[in-house]
Amino acid sequence: MSIPPPPGNQRPPDPYGPPPANGPQAYGPYGPGPAGRPYGTPVSVNALAVAALVLGVLCFLPAAGLVLGLIALWQIRRSGQSGRGLAIAGAVLSAVGIVLWVAVLSTGAASEVWEGFKDGARRGNEVLSLDKGDCFDAPGGLEGDTYDVDRVPCEGPHDAEVFAVVTLPGGAFPGEAKITDIADEKCYALQDQYAMDTWAMPADVDVYYLLPSRVSWRYGDRAITCLFGDTEGKAELTGSLRTDPTTLDTDQVVFLSTANALDTALHEEPDKSPEDDLAAHRAWAGQVHDVLGEQIEALRGHSWPAGARKPVADLVEDMEGAREEWRRASTARDVDTYFAHYDKAYGSVDGPATVTARKALALGATPPASGEDERGTSEAQV
Repeated sequence: MSIPPPPGNQRPPDPYGPPPANGPQAYGPYGPGPAGRPYGTPVSVNALAVAALVLGVLCFLPAAGLVLGLIALWQIRRSGQSGRGLAIAGAVLSAVGIVLWVAVLSTGAASEVWEGFKDGARRGNEVLSLDKGDCFDAPGGLEGDTYDVDRVPCEGPHDAEVFAVVTLPGGAFPGEAKITDIADEKCYALQDQYAMDTWAMPADVDVYYLLPSRVSWRYGDRAITCLFGDTEGKAELTGSLRTDPTTLDTDQVVFLSTANALDTALHEEPDKSPEDDLAAHRAWAGQVHDVLGEQIEALRGHSWPAGARKPVADLVEDMEGAREEWRRASTARDVDTYFAHYDKAYGSVDGPATVTARKALALGATPPASGEDERGTSEAQV
């Protein structure tokens, strides 16, 4: 017959027999037992399985993730640890990551993405931070590709000064030629709003602009940055070139507004010579006549300080004589007659009366050299 076990918790019989009397013993919840893991202890998770899963999810070093996953499976089979599912998932995700990386590298997309990232980061940190009135140094120069700029105080030496920022509309990249045309049109039109006193502009200063590149456009770059810089790239600018209502008094602004309006009208002279298109030149002379009338009224209607009243009055008298010559040029019947009035009209432009009036108003009093006020433009891509 069978004999029931004695009461109380009893350890099951050891199938391998009792341990040697003088050998090591392990103790578990049931008393002495064979050496090894105690009964009831949780099974550990394989660390390599966890690492493989992390690398697989992040798609970071996928080859390492695949190797760790395979090693983890081998260790789990030998040790009985848990984590087999983690190791399999990590190995599979890493294998997928390897396939994706191979596809990206084979198409060259990785290089383009990386360059775009760097370009976008540069734009975000440097060029996009440039605002109207900022001065900066360009370590790589103002022409060609500009990758970084360093903002510096305008009071000290610097390579360039921003006078306008034009934001382009969204959509597909319009092409370098189109952006260049827009920059040429906008920057030229805006320069005199920032530097109203064109006579105070140094002779070696030119207009440049920073343009979006095809890659930076993908990262949201829509800014055309218009700036003044040294034409030769040899000398640095010192001091701000800004002469606008924020730096000038009311008398100076009124005077320069009339002078710049007349300059704008004169710059619209037809490209063809009077011999080839007399009608166009006569029409243009009529426009200059009308603009002069408007500016004369503006000068007469302003209350000038005592020291500038007579110089401005003398200038207005000269402008009246020039206006009459432009009227006669606009009705000339032949080229010789046109040139006779044209030369007399231009003779009073930037003449002695203008110099005297400018001195009385503490403005630039050195007339620009011929063609100097027709500054060109240069571009740089970012």
